[in-house]
Amino acid sequence: MEVYEKLDQIKLEAEGHIRVVKTLHALNEVKSKYLGKKGSFSEVMKLMKDLPKEDKPHFGQVTNEAKQVILKYIDDQKLLIEEAIVNEQLASETIDVTMPGKKFETGNVHLLTKVREEIEDLFIGMGYEVMEGPEIEIDEYNFEKLNLPKDHPARDMQDTFYITDETLLRTHTSPVQVRTMLDNDEKGPIKIICPGKVYRRDDDDATHSHQFMQIEVLVVDTNTSMADLKGTLLETAKKLFGEKREIRLRPSYFPFTEPSVEVDVSCHNCNGKGCNICKGTGWIEILGAGMVNDNVLEASGYDSKKYQGFALGMGVERIAMLKYGINDIRLFYTNDIRFNKQFK
Repeated sequence: MEVYEKLDQIKLEAEGHIRVVKTLHALNEVKSKYLGKKGSFSEVMKLMKDLPKEDKPHFGQVTNEAKQVILKYIDDQKLLIEEAIVNEQLASETIDVTMPGKKFETGNVHLLTKVREEIEDLFIGMGYEVMEGPEIEIDEYNFEKLNLPKDHPARDMQDTFYITDETLLRTHTSPVQVRTMLDNDEKGPIKIICPGKVYRRDDDDATHSHQFMQIEVLVVDTNTSMADLKGTLLETAKKLFGEKREIRLRPSYFPFTEPSVEVDVSCHNCNGKGCNICKGTGWIEILGAGMVNDNVLEASGYDSKKYQGFALGMGVERIAMLKYGINDIRLFYTNDIRFNKQFK
């Protein structure tokens, strides 16, 4: 019958179209052309009204089978197209693991942080504990308990940022030592370092800053001596500036230590022969130190007849400037990334 021939023709034609499409969009168009509301099968179904009543069930069955065949063609072609898309994507996104990777620019630790951590690691390795305290201090801890009463002339050595008559921005990290000794209820031995920012009223120039970093060291024990202090200073100088370094102690004055010394290290540039860095002397001043004054121990509740101690304080910026040949302290704070990259 002509109607069945029409179905066979549509089935063959649809198969041919479906096998050659390469995209899902084109496949959907073919599906719509043959199975859509206005498609070829809709036109064939209109012929059903002209068939004898007894032929209509068979015709419906044959038509449905033809639709299923075409749908099978469409599903098979869809799988092939999707597989081709995945393969193409994999090929385009393939990574050649033998090629060098991209270089991503990363930041680096600030030089002052690097030097501070180096000093902390040195003292932690010698059994010290790192202690910190507030940057806003009270006069009692910043001055009075460090043997600097209100009328003491040595206060002029540290021009201070006062907030009120009794509160201030700390001028050194020594108040952390006071707090630690006061908090030690058993009044036993102490071995600490105190790093942090300090503040002084100063005009900023190549060697001065109103804000800088300081690390102070305190040891309190029953048998601490000047020899222990000298050994600690020598070890510190060698670790920071090289194993060939030597130190020199010169008498000095600090209200919180007695005796007090200025500490020089042999010049790392000329090995003590004399150059422009050490101004021809062969020595460079690096820090101040001394044996803890008995008044300081007593003010924090320690028996000065039983305990002795030593203390030393160093500026992190000064150590970094000497260690890395930096001639202007302001470079640490101007946030020029080119400066910091030199020490990556």
